[in-house]
Amino acid sequence: MASSSSSMATHFLILLLLQFSFLFNNLAAKHGSPATRHHRAHNRPHNHSSTSNPRLQQAYIALQAWKRVIYSDPNKFTSNWVGPSVCSYKGVYCTAALDDPKIKVVAGIDLNLANIAGSLPDELGLLTDLALLHLNSNRFCGIIPETFANLTLLFELDISNNRFVGPFPSVVVSLPTLKFLDIRFNEFEGALPPDVFNRGLDAIFVNNNLFSSVIPSTFGTSPASVVVFANNKFGGCLPPSIANFADTLEELLLFNTSLSGCLPQEIGFLYKLRVLDVSFNKVVGTIPYSLAGLAHLEQLVLGHNMMTGNIPEGICILPNLMNFTFSYNFFCEEEGICQNLTSNGIKYDDRRNCLPDKPLQRSKKQCEAVYKHPVDCLEHHCSGGGGGTGAAVAPMHAASSLASPPTHS
Repeated sequence: MASSSSSMATHFLILLLLQFSFLFNNLAAKHGSPATRHHRAHNRPHNHSSTSNPRLQQAYIALQAWKRVIYSDPNKFTSNWVGPSVCSYKGVYCTAALDDPKIKVVAGIDLNLANIAGSLPDELGLLTDLALLHLNSNRFCGIIPETFANLTLLFELDISNNRFVGPFPSVVVSLPTLKFLDIRFNEFEGALPPDVFNRGLDAIFVNNNLFSSVIPSTFGTSPASVVVFANNKFGGCLPPSIANFADTLEELLLFNTSLSGCLPQEIGFLYKLRVLDVSFNKVVGTIPYSLAGLAHLEQLVLGHNMMTGNIPEGICILPNLMNFTFSYNFFCEEEGICQNLTSNGIKYDDRRNCLPDKPLQRSKKQCEAVYKHPVDCLEHHCSGGGGGTGAAVAPMHAASSLASPPTHS
C-alpha cells in the first residue's frame, strides 16, 4: 500500500511539474491545453511500442545506454529494464506529451535510495521530455554530461548523496525551467558560478562538497526560498546583496563555510526568514540590530564564531523564536529577558562566552585579549564576492564533526 501511494504521489508530481514546464516554455499558446490528468500511476502504458513512438524509441536508447554503464545494482532495481516498453521500467514514469497529448513520453525518473553504482552516459540527453530526475543516495560517479543541456523541460534535479566530481556542473544553469537543484553530498569543487543565482531557482542545495573561492556577488539575485551552502570552503564575507532575497528567502544555512567578516545589517531585510545558521565560521563583530525585525525567525544559530558585544533583547523577544544558539563566541552581556530565555520557552546555548555570572564561560584572559582589539563593522563593509574585515582575533577551537542536514525529499 505504501509503495502504491508513493508511486501515485510521484506520478502526480510529474504531472504538476510538466504543467509548470509547459507554462515556462510558452507552449500553451502554440499547442492549446496541457495533458489531461485522468491517468493514474497504476495505469502505466505498456502498449506504446518504441517503433511507433519516436520519443519512446529515444528513451529506450538512453535507458539502455545507462544500464550498460551501471556496474552494481545490488537491489536489482533495474532488473526489468529489458525491452522497448520503457514505461514499464521500474523508476521510470510516463505521461502524455505537452505538445501532443496523444503520445506518451518519459517525464520522470526516480532512482532514489536504489544504491546503484555507475555513471551518467551522454545518451541521457535524449530524454528531452524529462521534468523530474531524482538520483538521491546512490553511488553514481564521474561528471554530469553536457548533453543535459537538451533537458529543457527539467524542473527538479536531485543528484545528492552520490560520488560526482569536477567543477560545478554549469550545464544545469542553462536549463530554462529548472527550479529545484540539489547536488549536496558529492565531491564537486572549485568556484560557484555567479549564474546560479540568475536562473530563477527556488531551492539551492550545494552543501557538503569541496567548493572553494568565495560566495558570488550575485548572491541574493535569485528568488530562492531555501539556500544551503554548508560544509564548503567559500570564505569571504556575506555580501549585502543578500537583501535581494527579501521577498522569498525562508532558510539560509551557511555553517562551516569559512565565512568571515561581519554579518551585514541587510540580513534584517529578509522578513520571511525562519532559519539562519552561520555557525562554525569566522564571523566577527556584533549581532546586527536589524535581526530584531525578523518576526518569523524560529532558529538562530551563531555558535562557534568570534562575535562580540551584547545579545540584543530585541532578538530574545522575537515572537516565533524557538532556538537561539550563540555559544563559543565572545559576547559580554545579555540584555533584559536574554538572561533567562527559558522563561520565554526558548532553547538556548550560551556557553564559552564572556558573560559575567554565567557558568562555563571563557577565561578572563581570553576575553580581555579579544576586547583589546574591537572590530568596527562600519569600517569593514563587505562589498561582496570575498571582501571582509580581515580582522584577526583569538583563534577558535576546531569545528567538531557536524550533523548532516536533513535529506530533502
